[in-house]
Amino acid sequence: MELQEINQQLEETRVELLGILDGLSGDQINKRKDFESWSISQVCQHLSITEELYVIAIRRGLKGTEDSFAANKPVKVLLDRSRKLEAPEIAKPTNELVEYQALIDKLNDSRQKLHELLNTIVDPSVLSRRHYTHPVFKEMLLIEWLESLYLHEQRHIKQIIEIIDELKQD
Repeated sequence: MELQEINQQLEETRVELLGILDGLSGDQINKRKDFESWSISQVCQHLSITEELYVIAIRRGLKGTEDSFAANKPVKVLLDRSRKLEAPEIAKPTNELVEYQALIDKLNDSRQKLHELLNTIVDPSVLSRRHYTHPVFKEMLLIEWLESLYLHEQRHIKQIIEIIDELKQD
């Protein structure tokens, strides 16, 4: 997948997420079904934390000097919500209540950091030649990190929709 196509997917996915969040009350974004479940706010915190961690990983991968021959990873499995994935401790959200605008600001800030990094890349083909170790997929090309980022967000959009549907039943 090309960087331009990934950028388009990142943008479309974020527009979809913000559209779903638009108009939700503070109670709706912070309500949890139970102690084990995340609120919409926590899902969004997780998304912004993850995006910032991806920026760090991609930046580190870009510092590599050797071409990578890592096999393509099945990043599309991220869309399968029947496969439970445990967020690494570093990417878990807090339990604090977050106001709607603060949540949007966090999402916008993490996306801005990603755009700033991507705008420094002179030759986008380097993303297909360098790798960095991913917590789930192990050695993974940087271009796949970017692809998995919007797929990860799409996975959590499905989760947010499920949470909203549960809130309607209460």
